[in-house]
Amino acid sequence: MDSTESGSGSQPAWHVLSVEEALAQLGVSDAGLSAQEAAQRLAQHGPNELQAVQRVSPWALLLEQFKNVLIIILLVASALSILLGHGVESIAIAVIVLFAVLLGFVQEYRAERAIEKLRQMAAPTARVVRDGVEQETLARDIVPGDIIILRAGDRVPADARVIEAINLQAEEAALTGESLPANKQSAAIEDEDASAGDRTNMVFAGTSISYGRGRAVVVATGMRSEFGKIAEMLETIDAGKTPLQEQLDRVGNLLARAAFVVVGIIVVMGLLRGQPFVEMFIFGIALAVAVVPEALPAVVTISLAIGVQRMVRHNALMRRLSAVETLGCTSVICSDKTGTLTKNEMTVREIVAGGEHFTVSGAGYNPDGEFLHDGVAIDPPPFLRKALEAGALASDAVLVRNDATHWEIKGDPTEGALIVAAAKAGVSKAELEGCLPRIHEIPFTSETKRMITVHRQGNGFVAYAKGAPEVILGVCTHLLTADGERPLTPTDLTVIETTAHEMAGRALRVLAVAMRPETKLETIEGDMVFLGLVGMIDPPRPEVKAAIQTCEEAGVKPVMITGDHPLTARAIAQDLGLLKSGRVMTGAELEDFDEDAFEREVESIEVYARVSPAHKLRVVSALQNRGHVVAMTGDGVNDAPALKKADIGVAMGVTGTDVSKEAAAMTLTDDNFASIVAAVREGRGIFENIKKYLMYLLSSNIGEIGLMAGATLLGAPLPLSAVQILYVNLATDGLPALALAVDPPDPNLMRRKPRNPKTGVFTRPVVSLMAVGGVWSTLVNLSLFLWARNSGRSLQEAMTMTFVSLVLIQFFKAYNFRSDRESVLHKPFVNRWLNLAILWELLLLVAIVYLPFLQHPFGTYGLTVYDWLIVVALAATVVPVLELTKALVRRGSLGALT
Repeated sequence: MDSTESGSGSQPAWHVLSVEEALAQLGVSDAGLSAQEAAQRLAQHGPNELQAVQRVSPWALLLEQFKNVLIIILLVASALSILLGHGVESIAIAVIVLFAVLLGFVQEYRAERAIEKLRQMAAPTARVVRDGVEQETLARDIVPGDIIILRAGDRVPADARVIEAINLQAEEAALTGESLPANKQSAAIEDEDASAGDRTNMVFAGTSISYGRGRAVVVATGMRSEFGKIAEMLETIDAGKTPLQEQLDRVGNLLARAAFVVVGIIVVMGLLRGQPFVEMFIFGIALAVAVVPEALPAVVTISLAIGVQRMVRHNALMRRLSAVETLGCTSVICSDKTGTLTKNEMTVREIVAGGEHFTVSGAGYNPDGEFLHDGVAIDPPPFLRKALEAGALASDAVLVRNDATHWEIKGDPTEGALIVAAAKAGVSKAELEGCLPRIHEIPFTSETKRMITVHRQGNGFVAYAKGAPEVILGVCTHLLTADGERPLTPTDLTVIETTAHEMAGRALRVLAVAMRPETKLETIEGDMVFLGLVGMIDPPRPEVKAAIQTCEEAGVKPVMITGDHPLTARAIAQDLGLLKSGRVMTGAELEDFDEDAFEREVESIEVYARVSPAHKLRVVSALQNRGHVVAMTGDGVNDAPALKKADIGVAMGVTGTDVSKEAAAMTLTDDNFASIVAAVREGRGIFENIKKYLMYLLSSNIGEIGLMAGATLLGAPLPLSAVQILYVNLATDGLPALALAVDPPDPNLMRRKPRNPKTGVFTRPVVSLMAVGGVWSTLVNLSLFLWARNSGRSLQEAMTMTFVSLVLIQFFKAYNFRSDRESVLHKPFVNRWLNLAILWELLLLVAIVYLPFLQHPFGTYGLTVYDWLIVVALAATVVPVLELTKALVRRGSLGALT
């Protein structure tokens, strides 16, 4: 048994051991575990989870269907009816009920599996070193002995001993209660009884890295870890009820109470007319089962969950089902520029160094290219090489060659562009770091807008910096020219600032580079030598321009938010068609506005430049206070407050940190703005399909109960038997209804204004269409039944004609309710699943009417051609009635469309 195994009593106090002792104790080297050893340890220690997430078994789901009191009563009553000699009809009732139970089981099973797939897709990951190679793996597969890579924004996947720390800080408030980030280091701690908060050489599962970077070796996973909330990380898909489901629960309960009252009246009046008690009791329960819409929330869950899976194909992963409802209401999308509106493939195009202007050829990350001066290829002069060296050394990215022709960057694309530019001059970052090993760094943050690294040079130190031109110039006192160093004059500052503005105006992202030779660690942030300006371009994504046009047609306002220079931001926004009549505001200008003044201006601003994460939060709040539903993108640790505040927080799946992903409602797997727009379209489509399903289902229920209540009040015999009413319910709630839940989206969906989230699904036009459809169904079928009885037809034939008419009307309504505004004649058969469902149900209906072995249990009669002509003609009258209602809806006579 190795020393990492829990329960042995021999687990060491890891913080007391030195780095070498800890690695030896765990049997691992700097190269990490091998894949084979990791697999063996995973089998030995189990997955890195606190406890298994509860999964609902298929049997539990099936048994859940029988918890409906009405179903149980109906089955018991059917059994009692068999004992009283009504065997055939009771068996038919039981079979139909079991089919309904099976349908409910299939629906809930699909919903459960859909949510489970979403959990798996959203499971957290971690970076580890295995077989000497850094790679990404699921957090649940982390094992003791794994060497994990820690960077700002990462969620710590397991308890681990720090073996390397560079300005490393961890947010441990959830574990220790300490509100400030804890500084981390790698030296051993003598106090064996130190508390978790005092173990500065340990990081703990469930906490997050807030600053710096480092490496650590895992010492405890799952149940053996200090932190007790690893399992919560896997519960990233919220299976709780969405606002729409809660609304439908209330509507369902209201309809159920009304239905029970009507059913009670029908049963009592039947008994008063001398109908047998058992027969009326079974009929009453069957009618209640048919008209009580107990499946509404479950069907909404299915629609949402399956819709979310479709979103994954559009590179958008939803972490909460409730967010899907909000998506369709989005009226503003605030998007980062780099990587979201642009391709995130930075390439250095221009360099200004030593007072001279150079251009750089080549594209992408291939380190092949030339340096040109006045259009002539040259060898980079020493002062230009010094600027290139500074950019490479003040970067963490690495240039990797995958094959003979393909190169890629591991790390930040902006840093990658600097490293590639240096490589084009023959400057290797690896060779530089071999001669000038890095010993200290001050990482880049959104607030400081610069990065400084310190390197050992002989017996002294040299510092290099890169960042926003105005920030770097603020710490420079000297300038490197072709003739050497000289003091930086006010004229030099003006020329450099003007040059930076001109470069930014050409849509270039501009960084400045500087150095401080012969420095001390205490004085690295001042008296630097300015080396030059580097202009790089990140081309816009080709699909974004069309996506922005779609936004405008859909009434959704796109807003760019970037840390770049305002001129760069303006040039990119104009190229994309995002900046038209609005204005550009900088973070500094935003600081000058109080909350009220900013709220008055916020709707006129289309681009924010040089902003910090704190500014994002102000933008979200101001837009929400103006009544907007806001989607906000973010990728950094400090973006988390804005992502949580936004109605739809959108994290970047490629460049985003774990903290930002956990704060967001949606994660883009391709970091693409067009994917946000596609998700909005999908969100609108999901809500529309839920609305179609509800209109169809509730209108059908109104028609069914209206028919039975009307006949009872008129003193007529019941127009449908218990078996028939249950079958109508099964045929209505079954395949046609499910087919509407996957109806193809309306091509004009993204030409409508965003839906007001406060209106819900039951708007006046929707309620009007449901009521008209239900009432007309009641009138047609009740009139048909009474006419058939008065025309000399038998009760069985009249009931059969009414039964067939009711089913056909439901089918006509299924096509009508594919839209609450468009004519049924507008591409009526585009939903092939609905076509197949109706065809199948029609075949079953014909079989029930004509096959002798089905006629007896269903109480049907073989209709003549004349009967069919009457029934079909009457059922089809619902089409012009609903078309007239839609015409009134389009005119606004029945309330505003949403």
